[in-house]
Amino acid sequence: MGLLDGRRAVVTGGGSGIGAATCRWFAGEGARVAVLDVDHGAAEAVAGAVGGVAVGADVADATALTAAFDRAAAALGGLDTVVNNAGTGNVLPLHDYPDEEWERLLRVNLTGVFNGTRAAVAHLRAAGRTGAVVNVSSLSGLRPTRGEAPYSAAKAGVVALTMSAALEYGPGIRVNCVSPGFIRTPLTELAAADDAIRHELVAATPLGRLGTADDVAATIAFLCSDLAAYVTGANLVVDGGSALVNAQVDPMLRRFTGQ
Repeated sequence: MGLLDGRRAVVTGGGSGIGAATCRWFAGEGARVAVLDVDHGAAEAVAGAVGGVAVGADVADATALTAAFDRAAAALGGLDTVVNNAGTGNVLPLHDYPDEEWERLLRVNLTGVFNGTRAAVAHLRAAGRTGAVVNVSSLSGLRPTRGEAPYSAAKAGVVALTMSAALEYGPGIRVNCVSPGFIRTPLTELAAADDAIRHELVAATPLGRLGTADDVAATIAFLCSDLAAYVTGANLVVDGGSALVNAQVDPMLRRFTGQ
């Protein structure tokens, strides 16, 4: 028996990183998975590995995404689980962001979650069991960092959108959120592979290691399972405790205590 036996899921951004790990976890726990990605080849590769179906679409294109969800539901025989994971980022000083880049980051990271939720609701309501939606935000939406203003604003919006959806769609649909910290994926590998950066990141993380895509995927699987049957509107931070570090006090304590 798997945690997700019988569930039929769409995972956006499923072609790589956290999305691909989530697809693997879902399949391993008994779910049938539609792997949705703007890179259809990547979606096909993951779908082939997990015995799922591949669907190509850009989450920022509402019409195309609705059609993709309809195709996924038809292929799976219905839809009761959605992971709105697709996202993108950039790093620039706030005043250097061009209008089009601001709009692109909000369109993918926030509007894409809105589009995915809206496209899924009718299918989730028709599923005959409690639906589960998990949206992927970011620690940067809770503790913004320099250079990520549009990304942080969008990810903060995802948390608020999650809570609004949980209010609107209960009791038939549970809607939750995860906020990963620094997770080692293909997108972050350049930083993670640098010994000095990696050492600094690990030193600032109470659990003493970098997070992996599987760490986040396992949390998503839990939220989509019946183990979380009484959880909705929640935002689970998956960061190894890194957000607990007090950048002002910790250096002083190290100076006087040697710890």
